[in-house]
Amino acid sequence: RYCFVFALGYLTVCQITRVYIFDYGQYSADFSGPMMIITQKITSLAFEIHDGMFRKNEDLTPSQRCLAVRRMPSLLEYLSYNCNFMGILAGPLCSYKDYITFIEGRSYQLQQSEANGKEDTKYEQTDPSPNIAVAQKLLICGLSLLFHMTITKTLPVEYNIDDHFRATASWPVRFFYLYVSLMAARPKYYFAWTLADAINNAAGFGFRGYDKNGVTRWDLISNLRIQQIEFSTSFKMFLDNWNIQTALWLKRVCYERATFSPTIQTFILSAIWHGVYPGYYLTFLTGVLMTLAARAIRNNIRHYFVESPAVKVCYDIMTWMATQVAISYTVVPFVLLSVKPSFTFYSSCYFCLHIASILVLLVFPLKRTQKGSKKHETIQPVWSKTLEEENLLQKNSYSTTNNSFSQKQEITCRYQALKQ
Repeated sequence: RYCFVFALGYLTVCQITRVYIFDYGQYSADFSGPMMIITQKITSLAFEIHDGMFRKNEDLTPSQRCLAVRRMPSLLEYLSYNCNFMGILAGPLCSYKDYITFIEGRSYQLQQSEANGKEDTKYEQTDPSPNIAVAQKLLICGLSLLFHMTITKTLPVEYNIDDHFRATASWPVRFFYLYVSLMAARPKYYFAWTLADAINNAAGFGFRGYDKNGVTRWDLISNLRIQQIEFSTSFKMFLDNWNIQTALWLKRVCYERATFSPTIQTFILSAIWHGVYPGYYLTFLTGVLMTLAARAIRNNIRHYFVESPAVKVCYDIMTWMATQVAISYTVVPFVLLSVKPSFTFYSSCYFCLHIASILVLLVFPLKRTQKGSKKHETIQPVWSKTLEEENLLQKNSYSTTNNSFSQKQEITCRYQALKQ
């Protein structure tokens, strides 16, 4: 926790310096970007070392057990993880274990199921080529950059608060422009994150095994899934597929460890990590309301619409429209940054979705969820082993070296993730 507070505090000082001394109201590629990534790595590793060396195995969640670091890294390993060239500028974040597995050349070892149900470790004779995956991601980068350079500038988000537009446009037109303007603002993130992912793949990092058809998968540290983002039918689905590695970081260092109001704490941490612009806090506080309201609606009414295929299609269309409008409404302050234009936008909409979310929370009961019990995306490790088997594996291997334990555990985690 000391490491977490210090690293986040130092990042905040850097953000304050950048915003209020150098260039308020401007996005810039400066030192604060790499500092955000390094902050994630430092805090993640601190918790992983604490989990592996100072907590009992039975007190850990499955994901914490898999990611736990049971040997203090050397200075070279620590600096290599934090400052390697592949992710120093734009990430994406990766776990320390995944990085060390890659550096030590163990990332291409697979575990496959035999016909009798036993698991057998197979060693690949040749390293799989990332060329196809890198080419595909560079193509996405090119299309995203082209879209950003041509379409995005013709659909500025600031036009949502234009006085003439607000006075003359009807509500359907305003909400339609809100959606298309925020959709047009996303390709620059698609470009940056996909390029960062391609750089890691080109270096050989990011391999996650083979799918059921034997095709290589290079999405171990991917940061987004564009199709699921654009066609998401729930607030959670959008968040699960947007900035994936940051969402996992927030889940691991905050949500799973929070003793009260984990959703609120996680959104506040996300706002602090992003920076000190007031628009960030307005967006993430609004996001708390939207997330809780969407969860309440989904838990209370979704089961009425999933039995009939025709009804479910209509339900999916309606929830897609509602999700896209809600996401756009929520992130406007994130783009506008300042308080005045953000409140101008929300007041011009009469805070309609804020009020609607509060009413939903008053009407529908919000079911409590167990932290860490649900499966997070396909890249989240899942285990089928019992605790006794894990403890036995740890006992047998730890007496020789930690490498044997880590290697077997990581291979098992990777294989189980593939099966999921």
